[in-house]
Amino acid sequence: MKVSIDMDACVGCGLCEGDCPDVFEMDGDKAKCKMTDVPANIQKSCKEAAANCPQEAIKFA
Repeated sequence: MKVSIDMDACVGCGLCEGDCPDVFEMDGDKAKCKMTDVPANIQKSCKEAAANCPQEAIKFA
């Protein structure tokens, strides 16, 4: 599973980092992905982070 963040949509709330710190981290006032290919063992928490994103900025491919 590949993940990305729509930087125009991200408001920097930090929920994604809290839900899935293995994949997401804050970089100033925006979130960024530490990786683009999400390993199977953390896909569930990555999907939870996407579901909790108030701007729906987390995208999967």
